[in-house]
Amino acid sequence: MPGSFLPEFELYVALAVARLKDEAYGAAVRREIESRTERPVSVGALYTTMARLEEKGFLLSAPAEREPGQRGRPRKYYELTDEGREAVRHSLEMLGRMSEGLSLADAGLA
Repeated sequence: MPGSFLPEFELYVALAVARLKDEAYGAAVRREIESRTERPVSVGALYTTMARLEEKGFLLSAPAEREPGQRGRPRKYYELTDEGREAVRHSLEMLGRMSEGLSLADAGLA
């Protein structure tokens, strides 16, 4: 499946969107990744990656309905497409195959 393997940060973004479901907007995705990876995520890197995932056809976005009295731009919510879900499945399967039976201590990784 050429082209369907997600690089590390794209995979993090896609997994965060999958976890957050209907609440997957930029700031929530950023918090999800930061809390689970314990590393900072720059806003620029996040939105660049989400735009790239949209270009690849792995994410869809839609602005939320504007609330009465709301100022500023409405939130943009994201969801995985069928192709995005398949790319996540494929990437996780490949990681599983590569790590299957690997002892971190024996590989000098512990």
